[in-house]
Amino acid sequence: MPDKDSDRRERNIMEASSEAEFETKAQAFSAQLVSILNDGILGLMISLGHKLGLFDTLSGLPWSTSEQIARIAGLNERYVREWLGGMTVGRIVEYNPEDRTFRLPPEHAASLTQSAGVDNLAMFFQYIHLMGSVEDQVAEAFRNGGGVPYAAFPHFQRLQAEETARIFDHSLVDRIIPLIPGLRETLERGAEVLDIGSGTGRAMTVLARAFPNSRFRGIDLSEEGVATGREEASRLELTNVQFDQADAADLTDQGRYDLITAFDSIHDMARPTQALQAIHRALKDGGVFLMQDIDASSNLEENLDHPMAPTLFGFSTFHCMTVSLAQDGEALGTVWGRQLARAKLSEAGFREVDIKTLPDDILNCFYISRKR
Repeated sequence: MPDKDSDRRERNIMEASSEAEFETKAQAFSAQLVSILNDGILGLMISLGHKLGLFDTLSGLPWSTSEQIARIAGLNERYVREWLGGMTVGRIVEYNPEDRTFRLPPEHAASLTQSAGVDNLAMFFQYIHLMGSVEDQVAEAFRNGGGVPYAAFPHFQRLQAEETARIFDHSLVDRIIPLIPGLRETLERGAEVLDIGSGTGRAMTVLARAFPNSRFRGIDLSEEGVATGREEASRLELTNVQFDQADAADLTDQGRYDLITAFDSIHDMARPTQALQAIHRALKDGGVFLMQDIDASSNLEENLDHPMAPTLFGFSTFHCMTVSLAQDGEALGTVWGRQLARAKLSEAGFREVDIKTLPDDILNCFYISRKR
């Protein structure tokens, strides 16, 4: 007969082991939540430092007191001192308790200052406040459907302009355009170019200056973005670029353009399928469509190791998906990855799609399609 005492002991051991495993996992997850909370608050502090130019101030200083830093930055010392405390415990700024001085290590400045160019990650932290500002409206959409319109994001165009400027100014002409063999020569000779979702127009003004023989047009739904693009073109005295308020899905041009670009805009649209079809029609035979978009997978499980996966899903929930739903759109969101992008491009008529990346860009990839 089975030993009842032995069975009971074995059962107790298994239960104790299960309880210990549960406790270990529970404590680990609790620690993870504390880390997330600390990092979230620290992100807001980084955003604040970026807006106020504190990282740029610190990067040009030796070990300095909060009084010295505040004076040079032109800010209130008490606020600067508290911010420096947060940066210190967050392991971003170094602190010497003997003389109460602070220093931004050069290896940290390489990711936090304006001089870092495309490597400046501090500007991205401003999106935390932007998303937080619409949290109540997004929550309401969770309950009742619909979405949050573009108009609810008053600073979005400014943030997008700052984000894209660092890419376009440093990479568009010398790194992105060369991804397409022969494109530089085409632009130098003179080409018709259209940018979809042009925002404040930075891409088109950069290209218009670099290739004066070509003609450039940017379209966007945002009246604010179009106005900014026109003002910048006027300031730069560019006569080969124009900006129009228009929906890409309603584009009626036929066989007009040598090159059409869409930088991080297709997945936000209410009607991306129609927009891609209109783009295909608007291209000349042999014309090129260059689409920059998120480098992710359409399959959730394949994004688990993506270094910015939580950020991508957060951006989608608080902006990309909801602005599309506000227009009764397709709401591609983060489902818009390589697989779906290829399928949508093929559906629009682009049978051959080449995907390229830049080695230092972990966020984007470039879909290159030619109209055959």
